[in-house]
Amino acid sequence: MISKKLLPAAILIALLGSCNSQKEVSYFQELQPGHESVIPAATPLKLQPEDKVTIIVSTQDERLTKLFSLTTSNPGGGGGTAGSTNGVVPYTIDKQGNIAFPVLGKLHIAGMTREQVAEYIRRELISRDLAKDPIVTVEYLNLGVTVLGDVGRPGRISIDRENFTLLDALASAGDLNITGKRDNVRVIRDENGVQRVYSVNLNRGGDLTQSPVYFMKQNDVIYVEPNAVKARTSTANGNSWLTPGFWISLASFGMTLALLFVK
Repeated sequence: MISKKLLPAAILIALLGSCNSQKEVSYFQELQPGHESVIPAATPLKLQPEDKVTIIVSTQDERLTKLFSLTTSNPGGGGGTAGSTNGVVPYTIDKQGNIAFPVLGKLHIAGMTREQVAEYIRRELISRDLAKDPIVTVEYLNLGVTVLGDVGRPGRISIDRENFTLLDALASAGDLNITGKRDNVRVIRDENGVQRVYSVNLNRGGDLTQSPVYFMKQNDVIYVEPNAVKARTSTANGNSWLTPGFWISLASFGMTLALLFVK
C-alpha cells in the first residue's frame, strides 16, 4: 500500500525530472558584488574582402566634397555598389582587398581599421594637393555575426559598433532559451583561412571575459547547444516518454492508482 504522505513527494520528483537546475541556467555564478576583473583590450575590427563601407570626405570647398563623396546624386568613381544608405553609396572591397576611389584610383584597404582607412585617404588627398584639410569619415555597413541554436531569435546579427561582445550578440538574438547549454557556447571563427572553434562557459563570468572570442569579429558563428532534455524532446518521432507531458500524465495516472489502493 502506498502512503498518502509519500504520494505528493513522488509526484514532485517525477515532475522535476525534466527541469533544469539553477546551476545550469544562471550566468556568472562566481561573480559577487564588489568583484573586479581586468578585461583585455579589444582587437580593432579590420576590413576584409567583400566588406562594405561608406566613405565621406568633407572639405571647405563644396565642389571637392561632392567629388570625393560617393552619393546617389554623384555615383561616379566606380567603387560603389548598387543601393545606398541615406544617399551614401557604399564601397565593396574586392577579392584583392581594394576599392576604386574617385580621383585617387585603386586603394588597398583590406587589413585596415576604419580609422586607418580614414587617415590613409586623408593623407593621400593632402599629399596630392587635392584638399588642404579634409575630414574623412568611414563607417562599417555589412559587418555581422551569425547566432544559431537554442536562442530566442537565431539569425544574422549586425555589428553596429566597435567592441561588440559575445553578450551583445546573444542579447540581440533574444538571449539563450532556458534549455540552452550555457557552459559550452561555441564560437566558430575564420583566422587566416583556418576555421577555429572556441568554447565559452557563460556560467563563469571570468572565463567569458578572458576568452579570445569575448569581442566579436565579422562573420563569427555562435552556436548554442540545447540540453539533453530539449534535444530528446525535439525529435519528430519517438522519445515521447521524455516529454513534460508524459511526466504529467504519469503523475496523474499514479495518483489515480494510489487513491484506489489507499482506500
